[in-house]
Order: sequence, then structure tokens, then C-alpha cells
Amino acid sequence: MRYYPINLDIQNRNCLVVGGGGVGTRKVITLLNCGANVTVVSPELSEQLRKLEGSAGLILQHRTYQFGDLEGMFLVIGATDDETLNRQISRDAEQRNMLCNIADRPAICNFILPSIVQRDDLVITISTSGRSPALAKKLRKALEARFGEEYGVLLRLMGAVRKKLLSQSHAPEAHKPIFERLINSDLTALIKEGKTAEINSLLFDILGEGYRFEELID
Repeated sequence: MRYYPINLDIQNRNCLVVGGGGVGTRKVITLLNCGANVTVVSPELSEQLRKLEGSAGLILQHRTYQFGDLEGMFLVIGATDDETLNRQISRDAEQRNMLCNIADRPAICNFILPSIVQRDDLVITISTSGRSPALAKKLRKALEARFGEEYGVLLRLMGAVRKKLLSQSHAPEAHKPIFERLINSDLTALIKEGKTAEINSLLFDILGEGYRFEELID
């Protein structure tokens, strides 16, 4: 199986998670963090989900799954330990031409979820196309060690610099050498070490006046 890599915009979209255990809880939190409206259907809910009850964008239904739960949903995630129920969810979603993921069951999904390393808006995904979750986990841990929180700050800084340059009517093609100089400099290490004065000096050397670290990432 060859999967088509994609990043979905689920902001304000309705998503269903069937299953309220540990796996389901992790799926719910990721969906909420991406701005989705999430409905959870499960006769049993984890303590963490119960604590989230009443949160914006979250609806908890303390009952078993019904076919009608798919009405109006953009995607569904099945996260139960009932194989028969998981297959029923998959069949129901297929009937409605919906995006469907069944946790740890790639054969009955039409999309799978990669392992993720996230640093603010920087998202690094690892997929083994469902062949080896253990390898994906190993690679994720290696990438987590390699790419620390400073990379999230770096991305915010790059985004702010880009926005400011565009506001000054700079030609987009002129940006490439500027960003190459920034990225190939010691900027990431300086951010990691918290050396604000040195960061501002570097920004001045490359960009000139008006680019101060504290103001750009505020």
C-alpha cells in the first residue's frame, strides 16, 4: 500500500471519535489542538476525558455507537478494543464516503495517522505505511532529540520576518537568499542558548534596522 501524504485543515470541522480509553483520549486531544469540533461516543470514558467535559469544541456521549453518529461528520476515528465494532465503523464510514481511521488497523482505514514530532507550528511526521509502528516510534524519539523546542521558535521568527518583508513590497524571489543566510547561520543555536543580544546583532547584519527578536516573536 502506498499512502498519499497530506496535512488536513480540520479547523471548526466536526470529527467523531468512537472509544473513550487511552488511545481515544490521545486522538481527541490531537483533534482539539488542531481546532476541530470533536464528539466522543463511548459507554466508558477515561478520567482525562471526564476532566475535559465542558471544554469548547468537545461533546461527550456516554453510550454505544450508532450509525447516525456519522451524520454531519468530516472524519471518524475508531479507537475501541471491539474488533466487530471497529469493522462496523469502517463499513459505515465507507458507505458515506467519509475519512476513517481505525486505530492500529490499517487494513480497514482509508487514512492512517503518522507518528508526530511537533514544535509549535513545525510538524515532522514519520510513517512506515503501517508496516512497523515500532520503527516509527524509534525514529520519532530520534527526531525529538534532534529537533528541540528552539526549532518552533525559529519557525515563528521566520514567519514573522517573512510577513514583514512582504509588507514592505519586497519581491518574493528576493527572499530566498535572505532566508538561506538566516537558516545557515548560528541562529538556531543562539535561540536555544537564549542569547537575545547576539540574535539581534545577527538579524541586523542580515536584515538591517527594524528586526528585533523580542518584537518579532511577541
